[in-house]
Amino acid sequence: MNIKQFSQLSGISSHTIRYYEKLGLLRSIRRNSSGYRDFSHDDLVWVEFIKRLKDTAMPLKDIQTYARLRFEGDATLTQRMDLLKQHAEQLEQKINNERDNLQKLKLKIAHYKKRLPVK
Repeated sequence: MNIKQFSQLSGISSHTIRYYEKLGLLRSIRRNSSGYRDFSHDDLVWVEFIKRLKDTAMPLKDIQTYARLRFEGDATLTQRMDLLKQHAEQLEQKINNERDNLQKLKLKIAHYKKRLPVK
């Protein structure tokens, strides 16, 4: 698929796709006989994973490290797993903090509800 189709399916702009190539997140993108990018389904799956890492606030530097390790192949499986485990632990801590913050906000809202005059 061309870059426009890939952009539409992935939900990221053509500019971002080129930026990801520049950063080394997208490597070895095939080119057709005219020299245009020819993305595959595997490229789409990979970009969806990159988006998930970004959505969970993984630093770009760590995403680049993961991408480099992925490109190096199966010899880096343990390193990739360790990187993801570390990120998952950080994400879990963040989620727990957010739950605590939400609970405190709900308590404050309940406090205000008690103080409001009954209509």
